[in-house]
Amino acid sequence: MGPIILIIVIVVIVIILLGWIVSTQRTLVRLDENINNAKSQIGVQMSSRFDALTALAELTKSYDAHEGETLVQTINARRGSLGPKSTAAQINEQEQAFTKALGQINVLAEQYPDLKSNQNYAKAMDSVNQYENMVRNSRLIYNDSVTKLNRMIRMWPASMIAGRLGFDQREYLEEDQNKTEMPSMKLH
Repeated sequence: MGPIILIIVIVVIVIILLGWIVSTQRTLVRLDENINNAKSQIGVQMSSRFDALTALAELTKSYDAHEGETLVQTINARRGSLGPKSTAAQINEQEQAFTKALGQINVLAEQYPDLKSNQNYAKAMDSVNQYENMVRNSRLIYNDSVTKLNRMIRMWPASMIAGRLGFDQREYLEEDQNKTEMPSMKLH
């Protein structure tokens, strides 16, 4: 009776171990997919934000044709496509390109007070601000998802198998310290 009990105990332990590995792998996949989804959302919202920025640049053409055209070309050249396979560095690079282009538009708007008071300019700037807030929220969701995955990968016992299952820690999205606040549309 002894060897049969030993075999049963070993089989039960193997089944429990396999169940734990499958459960851990599924949890890691879920967390990884949440991160990929968050990156996709950031990409979609950044693209929409660049569309609104392009609309702002187009509006500047009626005030300064050369500068407006240059801005549109600059925006289109710097605009990238982001998706679930994008890295945190690529997302941060797009953020910097956006900030620089918006800064150029703000400089031009300061030169032409009529542009700042233009209703279409105000609507386009509101859209930029709206998308900016959506991107910020998506960045928070992304970083929260990264925290959950990284925490699980580092904690025992999942840390024993996470690397073997192909899961590595992810990078956080860093806030650009040089980024200025979104411009106010209030008339002085």
